Amino acid sequence: MAPGIRFKDPWGEQRLFFGRLLAAIIIVLLLVGILVARLVHLQVINHVHFADLSQDNRIRIEPVPPTRGLIYDRNGIVLAENLPAYRLEMIPEQVEDMPATLQALAQLNLIDADEIDRTLALARRQRRFEPVTLNFRMDDEQVATFAVRRQHFPGVDIRARLRRHYPFAGATAHTIGYVGGLSAQDLERLDRANYAGTAQVGKVGVERAYEDLLHGRVGYRQVVVNARGRALQYLEVSDDAAPSANGVAPGNPRRAGRAPVPGQDIVLGLDIRLQLAAQEAMQGWRGAVVAIDPNSGDILAMISTPAFDPNRFSEGLSRRDYQALLNDPDNPLFDRALRGTYPPGSTIKPQMALAFLHHNIVRPGDRRFCPGHFRLPGSSHRFRDWRPQGHGNVDLIEAMAQSCDVYFYANGNELGIDRMHEFMTAIGLGQVTGVDILGERPGLVPSREWKRGAFRRREDQAWFPGETVIAAIGQGYMNSTALQLAHSTAILAARGARMQPRLVVASTDPLNGALLEIERTKISRLELRDEHHWDVIRDSMVAVTRGQRGTARNSMQGTSYVVAGKTGTAQVFTIGQDEVYDEDVIDERLRDHALFVAFAPADAPEISIAVIVENGSSGARVAAPIARRIMDRYFEDREL
Repeated sequence: MAPGIRFKDPWGEQRLFFGRLLAAIIIVLLLVGILVARLVHLQVINHVHFADLSQDNRIRIEPVPPTRGLIYDRNGIVLAENLPAYRLEMIPEQVEDMPATLQALAQLNLIDADEIDRTLALARRQRRFEPVTLNFRMDDEQVATFAVRRQHFPGVDIRARLRRHYPFAGATAHTIGYVGGLSAQDLERLDRANYAGTAQVGKVGVERAYEDLLHGRVGYRQVVVNARGRALQYLEVSDDAAPSANGVAPGNPRRAGRAPVPGQDIVLGLDIRLQLAAQEAMQGWRGAVVAIDPNSGDILAMISTPAFDPNRFSEGLSRRDYQALLNDPDNPLFDRALRGTYPPGSTIKPQMALAFLHHNIVRPGDRRFCPGHFRLPGSSHRFRDWRPQGHGNVDLIEAMAQSCDVYFYANGNELGIDRMHEFMTAIGLGQVTGVDILGERPGLVPSREWKRGAFRRREDQAWFPGETVIAAIGQGYMNSTALQLAHSTAILAARGARMQPRLVVASTDPLNGALLEIERTKISRLELRDEHHWDVIRDSMVAVTRGQRGTARNSMQGTSYVVAGKTGTAQVFTIGQDEVYDEDVIDERLRDHALFVAFAPADAPEISIAVIVENGSSGARVAAPIARRIMDRYFEDREL
C-alpha cells in the first residue's frame, strides 16, 4: 500500500451530509410553504367561492313554473282552467343512458314509444338540469307501476303538476286553442330562462296569441339533495328583518328562492252560451259561424265544425293519434272560421248594392228587367239567374229580397272591377280583419293588378268583362272567410263605423287582482256620399227576411226581433251552359255551399252573424235556420 493515501474523509462526508440535509429541509419548507399558501388561497382568499361550490354539490336550484292564467268568457264562466295531475319527468344530467331508460319506460307502458325520438331531441336542445316531461297525465295504474320500480330509473320521478283543462272541449277548440308540449321550435322563439321547468306552451288560438300574459314568470327553490341527486328536503330560511314584499312575517321560516309570478287571467268577449248554441246548430255539418257585436267589435261566438277535443293535446297526444286527426277527411284541425276561404255568393249583395248607390250606378227606385239571364254586349254567353224564368222588373229592394242575379250582373258590369275592388276592400272584404289571434287568411277581392301578379302567362293576366259580372254576385275569384263576412256585415249594421274584431277584452293583474281593460281598436269610418243609403240597404235586407218574396222569409217567421239578412249559395264548381245542377245526384262534397249573413235588431243592431255551411246546397234552407237558432238564443239570454 502506498504511503500517504487516505481512504476516508469524515469531515467531507459530514459536510456532504449536512449539505444534503439542508437542501432537503429547504425543499420541505418550500413545499410546506406552497401547501400553506395554497390552503390560505383556498380557505381564506377564495373561501366564499369554494364554499358556494361545495354548497352547490349539496343544494340544487330547481325552477318553479308559474301557474298559468285562467280564461273566462264575458259572463265569468271558466273556459280554460288548471287541474292537478301526476307527471313523469326526467332530468337529463342525472340519467346515464337516456335511450335505454326511455325504452325501458316504454316497455312498461309509461310513455309512448313513438315519442322517444322527439323526447331525445328536446332533451338535447335544452339545459341538462331542466326537467323533461315524459308523460303529462299518469293514471293510478301507471303511478303504481313506476313507484315499485323507481330505484331502477335514477333521474326519473313523478311530480304533482297542474294540467290545462278545457271544460267545453270542442266548442272552444279553435277559438281558445290548446297547450302542448314544448318543441324545439318553441324554445327558439321563447325566453328559455323564463320557461325553465315549464313543459307546455300555447300552440294555437288565444292560448298562443296571449302566451306572454298567460304564462307568468318562473320562480326557483333550493333543494337539499343526496349524492345521487335525489331531493331530500327543501331549504328553508328565516326572515328576521321586517316583513318582505311577499308578506312573510319576521322569524317565520320560508323556502329559500324566489316565488313564481302567476300568469294573468284573461276575459273574452265570447259568450259560451251562444258558442254552445252555435255548436249545437252546426251539429253534423262542416262549416263555420261567427257572431260579432257591431258596436264594439267583440266576438260573441266563433265556431268551426267539426272540431276536436283540445284536452287530448294538453294531456299529451301521441303521434299516432295526431296523425289520425290529420288524416281525417273532415279535417277537424282546420279552423274554418279563420282560415277557410269560400266564395261569398249572394251574401255580399248588400255591400255591392251600396257600391252601386255610392257611385250613382243606380237609384233606389230604378228598375231593371230580369229575363232569367244576362248577356254582355256582343257576346252570346248567358250568365244565368238562379231562377230560370227570371224575376221581371225589380228595383233594388226587390232585387235584394229575391236575390236577383241579373240585377247585380248588369249593375256590376257598369260599376267595373276597379271601383268594385276599392269599395269592397273598404267595407272589410279581401283583407285580414286584424283579429287578435294568429292564422287569419285575407280572402280575396280580385282586381286587374291582382290578376297580373297572380298568373305567369301574359294571356292569363288580362282581365275579362265576364269576370267582373260573376264577381258582382260573389263568385269567380272572389272569396272570403266567415270572420270577414261577419265583420263586413257589422260595418253595414254600424252604418260605416269599423271596429277591429277581438276576442280578449280584459286581463287581471296577478298581484292585486285588478281588472285591466284592453282598449278597443277603431278603424276610420266608411263615409258615403249620402247617409240615406245606409237606410236603403238596411230596408233591402229586412225585405229578405220579412218581404213577401224574401228568400229568408220562412226561416225568420215569428221572430220577436227584426232581422236584416241576406242568403247566399255559392257554387263549388262551374256548370256548363246547357248543364243543370241537381243536388240529389251530385256528390255530397261537390254541392253548393250554403251561406247567410244578418244583423239584428235591424234598427239598433246588437249582433252581426255569418254562417257558412260547406256543401249545404241552399243558404235559405240550411244556413238561415242555423242563424235563426243562434240569434234566438242570444235574445233569449239578453231578456233573462
